Amino acid sequence: MTFRPEHELHKRRFSRNLGLGLTLAAFVVLVFALTVVKVKRGDPMQGFDHTFQSEPAPQEDSE
Repeated sequence: MTFRPEHELHKRRFSRNLGLGLTLAAFVVLVFALTVVKVKRGDPMQGFDHTFQSEPAPQEDSE
């Protein structure tokens, strides 16, 4: 059983798919890195749970 040679269209499609895959992977890495940085900085994170939560505004130093 012999395989037919790969058509030129498939080669071009593979290069486009590879480029799109690498772009998607770069986006995922960027979002993950931003998440890690935000968590490590310890910024106050508050979810939106449809309830009112009164929190005092952060005070600025007036020196």
